[in-house]
Amino acid sequence: MTATVPAPALPSGTAAARDPLLDNAKYLAILLVVSGHLIEDLRDVPAAHALYFFVYLFHMPLFIVISGYLSRNFTFSAGKARKLITGLAVPYVIFEVAYSLPRYFLYGKLEISLLDPYYLTWFLMSLFLWRLSTPVWQQLRWPLTVAVALSLLSGTSALPDELSMNRTFGLLPFYVLGLMLRPEHLDLLRRGWARITGAVILAGGLVVAFLVHYDVPTEWIRWRHANHQIGVGDVTGTLIRLAMLAAGALLVAAFLAITPSRRTWFSGLGGATMYAYLLHGFAVKVAERFHSSLVNPVGVAAMIVFGVVLATVLCTPPVRRLFKWAVEPDISWAFTRLRRPGGRPGERGSGRTDGQEAPHSPRHAVKA
Repeated sequence: MTATVPAPALPSGTAAARDPLLDNAKYLAILLVVSGHLIEDLRDVPAAHALYFFVYLFHMPLFIVISGYLSRNFTFSAGKARKLITGLAVPYVIFEVAYSLPRYFLYGKLEISLLDPYYLTWFLMSLFLWRLSTPVWQQLRWPLTVAVALSLLSGTSALPDELSMNRTFGLLPFYVLGLMLRPEHLDLLRRGWARITGAVILAGGLVVAFLVHYDVPTEWIRWRHANHQIGVGDVTGTLIRLAMLAAGALLVAAFLAITPSRRTWFSGLGGATMYAYLLHGFAVKVAERFHSSLVNPVGVAAMIVFGVVLATVLCTPPVRRLFKWAVEPDISWAFTRLRRPGGRPGERGSGRTDGQEAPHSPRHAVKA
């Protein structure tokens, strides 16, 4: 195991101030997200159905845990409020409209509801609400216990689709778990025994997924419906939800354990996964038009490879420059000038959209 050498404090915007483990994990996770969406309509192929089930157990929980970890320093301040607006609220509106337009051109139906997230945009809505709640969780003595209780209780009622309430409450424990993590917890996952254990857990999880994927309704891994809507009572549903939370947390830890903790060729791409997340849906919609030709093992393999390539390309600098206006919009003109201590006007605020509030821990920046 390589020793961790504390690095000097650096500006949070510099590459060295970022923890490569988190950037690497986000890049690898977005490969799963994009490939998972591309094979979603190909689940008549047994292998695709099993892989879809396995990936959906932990790919979004992983992003949510990391988002929580990077939101530990969120406070109710003018600067943080502006980051919420520019990093989540404005992109949400842009992509809500953008994903609604194809339905208009194809079917002549335009339906836009800013309170009812469509397709991929639910994550922006939920993250916006989770981040707003951050100071509350930081005041509680047992925040994770409360979050789990709320998640389980949310399954006993049919919550409205507005504000993505089912997913917002159902997946809440993963965000709170991220808030509770500290750099020393990530240090544990960098150890040799943790990597071996993580690899064994992921391999075992994949085997179990292939054994049970037809026995577990897909809606359990989507977190969109109440227990009775999936066809079970509240006692059974609560136990299943608890098991899904535990399985998701275990697989997230295992995935982080096998993720390289040093800088790699794709570490820089990991800082731009929001681009891949928000933009890949258009390619998925196009791929759906070729469904009949792809429902076979070769088609599934081709879509997985295409997903890896697509996700990688969408994280590259040229794509980021082309779509920065939508994913990382600069609307500083819409804000009043911030005042520095002493009452002097400061610079206009600007936000970012990669889900990061707290800078990556500098203590992990240098490896010996």
